[in-house]
Order: sequence, then structure tokens, then C-alpha cells
Amino acid sequence: MRRSFLLLSVLALTLCVAPAGRAAEPVNPSLADQARAALAQTSGRLSVSGLSRPVTVLRDTWGIPHIYAETQDDLFFAQGFVAAQDRLFQMELWRRAAEGRLAEVLGPQAVERDRVARLLRYRGDMEAEYASYAPDAKPILEAFVRGVNAYIEMIGDGGDRLPVEFQLAGFRPEPWTPEVCLSRVAALGVTSGAAMEVVRGLLIRELGLETANELVPPEPAVPLEVPPGIDLKDLDPKILAGFRSAGEAVRFDTKDGSNNWVVDGTLSATGKPLLANDPHRTFAVPSLRWMVHLVGPGWNVIGAGEPALPGVAAGHNDRVAFGFTVVGIDQQDLYAEETHPDDPNQVRSKGGWVPMRIERETIRVKGAAPVQVELKFTEHGPVLHEDPARRRAWALRWVGTEPGTAGYLAGLSLNRARTWPEFLKALERWKVPSENLVYADVDGNIGWKVAGLTPVRQGWNGLLPVPGDGRFEWQGFLPASELPGEANPARHFLATANHNILPPGYRRVLGFDWGTPERFQRIAEVLSQPGRKFSVADFERLQHDEVSLPARELVGLLVQARGADEELRPWVERLAKWDRTVSKDSAEAALYEVWLTRIAEGFETRLPEGVRPLLERALSGVRLLPFLKSPAPRWFGRWSGDDPRAGRDALLLASLREALAETRKQLGDDPAKWRWGALHRTGFRHPLATTDERRELFGLPSYEIGGDGSTVHLTAGENFAVAHGASFREILDVADWDRSVATSVPGQSGQPLSPHYGDLLPLWAEGRYFPLLYSREKIEAASRERLVLEPAPGRAP
Repeated sequence: MRRSFLLLSVLALTLCVAPAGRAAEPVNPSLADQARAALAQTSGRLSVSGLSRPVTVLRDTWGIPHIYAETQDDLFFAQGFVAAQDRLFQMELWRRAAEGRLAEVLGPQAVERDRVARLLRYRGDMEAEYASYAPDAKPILEAFVRGVNAYIEMIGDGGDRLPVEFQLAGFRPEPWTPEVCLSRVAALGVTSGAAMEVVRGLLIRELGLETANELVPPEPAVPLEVPPGIDLKDLDPKILAGFRSAGEAVRFDTKDGSNNWVVDGTLSATGKPLLANDPHRTFAVPSLRWMVHLVGPGWNVIGAGEPALPGVAAGHNDRVAFGFTVVGIDQQDLYAEETHPDDPNQVRSKGGWVPMRIERETIRVKGAAPVQVELKFTEHGPVLHEDPARRRAWALRWVGTEPGTAGYLAGLSLNRARTWPEFLKALERWKVPSENLVYADVDGNIGWKVAGLTPVRQGWNGLLPVPGDGRFEWQGFLPASELPGEANPARHFLATANHNILPPGYRRVLGFDWGTPERFQRIAEVLSQPGRKFSVADFERLQHDEVSLPARELVGLLVQARGADEELRPWVERLAKWDRTVSKDSAEAALYEVWLTRIAEGFETRLPEGVRPLLERALSGVRLLPFLKSPAPRWFGRWSGDDPRAGRDALLLASLREALAETRKQLGDDPAKWRWGALHRTGFRHPLATTDERRELFGLPSYEIGGDGSTVHLTAGENFAVAHGASFREILDVADWDRSVATSVPGQSGQPLSPHYGDLLPLWAEGRYFPLLYSREKIEAASRERLVLEPAPGRAP
């Protein structure tokens, strides 16, 4: 989810601007001393108010805390406490985002984000909310936040025990409530639908139905029609500002991509299932993911979640392994509410004019006067944008108003499933985000199931905004049992990669916008190789596979292109001999990637300049493949009259010529020295690294990385900088849990000078894994820190 890293980006812009042109200097001893003095105590004994019995926390070589408690209450108290030890600054920003209180520490630029966060706050039945995640979700959350608050209380009102990030940023953490973990502003970033409705509407308005349908085709194909009662002239790109302020990117596929797959024992070297998962996110310092092992009555689960939430989202217990990728169910709709000509706070409904519900709140702002805001709601949901001139209020209908739609919290039930039927039952509680979950168990079973709250629309499809007059309403939600799934297939493997997972003949509507299928196709290609018996090491290689299926097709088109001259012909031949592996050491990969950008730029010239920003991700070289494979005169006539193939060939060759010039400019005149990795590097920049001494404290090294946005080893970003990819990976060996492995980046701790601040980054960058140890014996042997949390005398919970 787009949580902490977006907040940290805002913070970076707010605190100060780094001076330019200065050489790096050694860490100021006082700053280093500040950071070191503030490090959490992770060894020895601590007396903690709120525990009933002692809890042991073993941190292994890689910083993973293994928490052993005698009661469930103490287990989750300890998880909250230990998470705060590692990530309190990140968690505090997330809490403020959830409550709509960022402007208090970031200033005026966060006011709109706070307004949207308050609009999205859950206002429904709290008993139904807690019960939706698990029967015991409320006491678990209460214990978790008591643990967070115990650590906040322990570090006191400031001084040198306050994590150095707070000291530099100029504010301190505040106590949590269980409701913090029920945030809906975070859930908005992992649901989708409404922003794409605006994009489609704007494209139709500017380009017409046919062209818009070609550029952003619904899948499966359905007629793209403007709903009666909608005037596309009313659409304003400002409607999208509410989504962006809350952290949701407008996208044409699922966010950043993810892979998962599982094989049964017939394809495994152990004779038992193997499961792999690498959810992809924006890279940040600290990472979104935080790993933990929870052991207590009814609990023995290990994996990755988020530091602000109890439980784990992907991992395994003693019987069951699980991992996820985003499905992309359409869980939002945008309603154009007509406002009364004499009263803008009334909207037209099926029964006539009705007043909006209005809540008035005050947003405190750092360095400025408080801001009074009106939060408005129609029967469909919060009003994101108002257009008085056109008498329109744009309201969001989304699943976040329903009980149980805080992201990932249904993991509290999933973590304890012990069989496939129990797993399916737990997934009935999983509503947000919509996911493909893959499964394996110690009995040899494998499975895949879609989970997520799925609105039912009768007579309309949700592809465009609709009027709010009562003609376009949700008709409840699909039963979880009717969502796609499969168990123990005859092909012996299951895999997903954000692609269209709708089974043949499936008649229910989940959504129409999917990721492109090349990652899934490559995974299936490898898993389908006859005679293979896969090991953990094989899955490590597959998670880092850099074979590009789009490169096979694009280079194939280039080889067939007519008109290459003496300058281009040797390069066409060189690319033809290339193995289509986008490795960091490859000169051909460097040229190919630059060529992809030039193809997209050339195609863009066929579109009006004003709509190009709307299609930023839709116009990638890979997404243009259907246009290039079946060239039409309307797209390629510019280059050669009415001969579309000649026009397509002209584009491919002209863009290759431009790519050669650009690659020489970037990498030099000697092609023998070209390397994709020289252009494609990571950047893990902490937002507080705004001066030389802070960069020295918070800074992490940059690494060359292979892969691209279409390979299984997905690595993507703007201008070739690697900003997205697998920040966490797991490969789970059901035959022996101790043989499971993982990667995470950059480290478990968010505190600079902690040994676990960036220690996992070199492993990750080199494609190496660490053991995901599970048995107490192995954990004891690998432990480097032992912390015993003891109940404070006379302070029972």
C-alpha cells in the first residue's frame, strides 16, 4: 500500500531543501551520538507496564524478531512494542495520515490530504467492523496499541531517548487508539475504479468513443457507452486531485505489480509443495514491509506485514503457507450529484432533492492559522470535489464505507487457517485489498482463490461516472464463494501476476483493468518445462528472471522491418542475436530499454498534447504491442501515407536511430562499455537526508539492477531510476519450514545506526536470500539479540 513512503516524500519537501554542490562530510559526531543514544534496547531485560507474563523476543542475524508469549494478549502487546522499537517514526506518520492530522507537523501543503482522510474515516457500526476481521480482532487490536503506547511512554517526553527522526523533524509521537489500525485512507490506495472512470471520460470527450476504447480497452470487451444523464463536459481533471492527495495513483494496471506461484509435490524436488511470492511496491526508507514471527497460544505464524498492523499478511504457520498479488476488483464508483440551483448543499436523488450531510472540523496547521473544513456526504459517500458553476458534487461510492474494509486486517483470521476449507472460510473476511491468494499445506494441497469485496452492478458496468439520481446503484456484493479459485489442478501449479485471471466462461464482473500478462506467461513457461523438479534455489532464480517476453516480440518486429540503412542494420542484427534477457551487464538491454521509450514518444505524436498525461502508463512500449503487431492506418499513416506496415516500420527504425544517439550520449561512444545497469540503479533516499551530514547518517548505497517493468524480476521507475519492485520476497518450503528463505529491503529497523537499518540491502541487490527460520532450535542458534519483556511490578494490564 502507498502509506509511509508517500508520507515521507511529503515530509522531505516540507522540512528543508538540501544544499547543492557540497561534498559529503563525515557524520557530525553530535548527530551520530544523537542517533546512537536513541536506539531501542533490543537485548537484556525491560520492565514494561501492561504485560501479564514475561515475553521473550529473539532477534536473529537478519533482524527478524521472533516473539514468544504465554498469552495471546501479551503476544500482540509485544508485537506493537517491538514494531514501535523498529519503526516508530514511520508508524507515527501513518497514524497522522489515518487521522487526518498531517498538517500539524507538515504545514499547509498537507491540509487537502487531511481533509480527504477525514472524509474517508469509517463511520459505521463498530461492532460489525471489529467482528468482520476475526471474532477476537478487537482485543488483539487493543493489545497491539497498548504495546505501541507502552513504548511511547517508555521513551518519555523527549530527550535523547526519542528516535532521532523525531528530534530532527521537530515533533514527537502521540498515543494510539485501536481505531488507528482501521484507517480507510490507506485502504483507498489499494482499491481502484473511480479515478480510471475520470480518465476514460476525459479521453472520450477529447478523442471520441472509438479512440478511447482502443487506447484503454476494457477487458473483457464490453461496449463503452456514456451513461444517460452524464455530460462529459462536466468532467474536470481536478476531480483526480482528491485521489492523489490521499495517495492513490491513477493507473492502467495494478499498482507496481506482484508475482506469486505454487507447485505441488509432483513438481518439487522435495515431493511437497513450494510457494513463492514477491509483492512489488515503491522502494522507501524504511520499507513498507516489516517481518515478524508470532508464537503464542493458537499462534505460530511468520512472515511480512506492515509495522502499524497486528499479524502478518504473507507467510506461513505450522501447516499452511500463503502469498498474494493484487487482483484489481473494481471497488469504487464516482457519482455526479446534481446540486440544487438555490442550495448547493442539496442534491437530486430518486425521491427528489435531499440535503447533504455536513460535518465541520478544524485542521490545525504548522506555521499557519487553523483551517475550517466542511466534510460533505451524499447517500453514495464522501464528496471529493465540488463544481458550483456546473452544479456538480462528485461523490465516491466505495467499499471503504462497509465494515471490515481496513486493508490486510483479515490476516488475523488467515494466519490461523490450518486446512484449505479453513483458508477459504477465512478469506470470506478478506475485503480489502482485493487479492489473488495462493496456498500450500503440509498435506500436499495447493490452491488459489480471489478474495475481496465485489460490488454487484446490474445494467451498468462502472467504467464511467454515473449520475446520482438513483438509476445506478449497487445491488449488494458477490458471495465470496462465487469469486474465482482453483485447488490441486492437473497442471500441478498455480500462478498469478496481476493479469486477467477470469476463468473461461466466468460470468461475474470483477473489473476491466488488468496488468499485462507477460510476467505470468514467463512464470508459466518456466513451470511448464517438462521433467523439472523445482527447488528453493530454482525459485530464487525465477524470482530474479530477467527474460523479457515483450522483447521477443518487439525485436521480432524490428528484424522484419523494411528500410534499415547501413547505420541501423548492424544494430538490428545485434538485437536479433540478443537472448532477450534484460541483465544489468547487457549492452543490448541498455539499447532496447532506451528504444522502448522512443517508440512510446513517437506514438504519442499521434495524440493531442493535452491528453498525453492521462495516458502516461498506457503509452509504454510494451502496452503499444497490440498497435505495433496489427498496425492500422489511423495510427501509422503519418509515417507513410496509407501503408500501415510501412508506417509501423518507419516508427520502429526512426526510434531505434534516436535510441542509438541517446545511448551514446548516456553511456559513451564505445558500445563495448554499454551496460543496462549503468542506467538502471536503485535509490534509497531517506526524506530527512537533506544536508551532507544527514545524508551521511541516513544514506544507503546505490546498486545497479537488471530487469524492467515486464520481467518477473520487475524493476521500474521514472527515467530508468529503480523505484519500484519486490521490496519483500518469500519462498516457503512446506517439507521443511526452516529451508524457507526471504529477502526484504533495506532492513528491519527505521533507525539509522541500528545494525538492521540497511543490512538486508546488499543481499537484496545481489539476488541473495536469508533463511526464514521457524523452529526454536534454529532460531536460538541464529539469534544475536535476546530481549525479555517483564511485567512492571504492580502494573498488571
